[in-house]
Amino acid sequence: MSEHFSSREWLTFTQVCELLGVSKNKLRRLLEDRYLLAAQVDGEPRIPADFFKNGEPLPGLRGTLTLLADMGLEGEEAMNWMLSEDSALGEAPVAALHRGHKTSVRKSAQLLAF
Repeated sequence: MSEHFSSREWLTFTQVCELLGVSKNKLRRLLEDRYLLAAQVDGEPRIPADFFKNGEPLPGLRGTLTLLADMGLEGEEAMNWMLSEDSALGEAPVAALHRGHKTSVRKSAQLLAF
């Protein structure tokens, strides 16, 4: 994981399970179904706190992660894109999703294919 993200708040799976009120098995399904994305941080899988809004997975995140995966961008590459400033958006895609700009984020993701 990029050192650029060391200042972000990263949640452990236990913290995410408590936040969402779900079991670790349910969390694994949420990850498999691309509602969330995890990365190795300090030797264990963690999820950025930015991926949540009002105690739920961020609206628009699943569709964006699915689009990225369909384009062959998964895991650390997808995480780096989600958390890095995107020149077309003028901010990180996750920040744009927080502001409700799902369509702009997806258009920017599609530009990665070119």
